[in-house]
Amino acid sequence: MQNRSLVASGFVVLFGLMFAACGTQPAPVASVASGPTAEPARPSNPGGPGAAISLTGDPKAGAVIFTTNCQTCHGDQGKGGVINTGSTDGTIPPLNPIDASLVSADPKVYATNLDLFLQHGSTPAGDKPAKQMAPWGDSGTLTQQQIADVIAYVISLNPVK
Repeated sequence: MQNRSLVASGFVVLFGLMFAACGTQPAPVASVASGPTAEPARPSNPGGPGAAISLTGDPKAGAVIFTTNCQTCHGDQGKGGVINTGSTDGTIPPLNPIDASLVSADPKVYATNLDLFLQHGSTPAGDKPAKQMAPWGDSGTLTQQQIADVIAYVISLNPVK
């Protein structure tokens, strides 16, 4: 019996170590606004952050890029209200105000939380959403600098309080 107990406990320890080693990267810290145990929202499409999180974004340039590429879906200045038939909630998420779980006092975490959506896109929950978030980075439609600029613009709309 004691041998089985050691094997069982070794498996738990070994499994615990394997599980820890399998994670691709730690999840960014939860937002200031949503408390220490809330998980930040994540896109449906997999992938890690892009090079944009290491660049300095220009919010003025980001506003121009946003107007050209993002406003159609997220509304003027990201205020939302755009219908997305077939999605669970029926609209495209606003970016002003943004989901509180994405906001962080740590600028790198905040940028990463936004970057994941911009790099890889996302398909909203629902039977057949009419609109999906484009994978701006993965498709090469926007450069990493342009993504950094859009991140800076969206953060300027939603400063940490």
